[in-house]
Amino acid sequence: MTIQELQGITKQFEYYRMIAEKTISRLSEEELNLKISTESNSVAMLMRHLTGNLLSRFTNFFTEDGEKPWRNRDDEFADGTYEKIPLIAEWNSAWDTLFQTLKSINTTNIEQPVKIRNQEHTVSGAIYRQLSHYPYHIGQIVFIGKLIRNQDWQSLTIAKNKSQEYNRDRFDNPNSETHFSQGYLDKNT
Repeated sequence: MTIQELQGITKQFEYYRMIAEKTISRLSEEELNLKISTESNSVAMLMRHLTGNLLSRFTNFFTEDGEKPWRNRDDEFADGTYEKIPLIAEWNSAWDTLFQTLKSINTTNIEQPVKIRNQEHTVSGAIYRQLSHYPYHIGQIVFIGKLIRNQDWQSLTIAKNKSQEYNRDRFDNPNSETHFSQGYLDKNT
């Protein structure tokens, strides 16, 4: 992994965070805690899990195992009613931890091994592991949001039946060197 590739990976994390947050913002506290079935997770539970994972994996990334002794993964999925404002505050703190860690990676430490659950990883391997994990759960968050909002759902990216229009806009404009997510991220700020 190069520093330039890391910049693209950072954009991917920003994009998936944005997708999740657009969904979360559309749901009430009651809807965040809604479980579609007895075996499903609520959006609040998924937020708690992602928060716990982000904090565990990226706190002291280079000096401690990514599975911290203080983390209680099972508790992240505990049934309960969780308040939206504290959920979002913890969520933001966890994502900030990720982005601070990504910013700290440089040519000196990019080759340093890191551990997750006592298994050695390259920096890129550890990051790709999480870049695969988070969209899995963010997809669940979006899916649950769509089920809850149903006909009130508004597309987060390319709207249904708007692909040709979107592509026409892309191809009618000059070639762009920016990351594909930049347009979405710019709209979100």
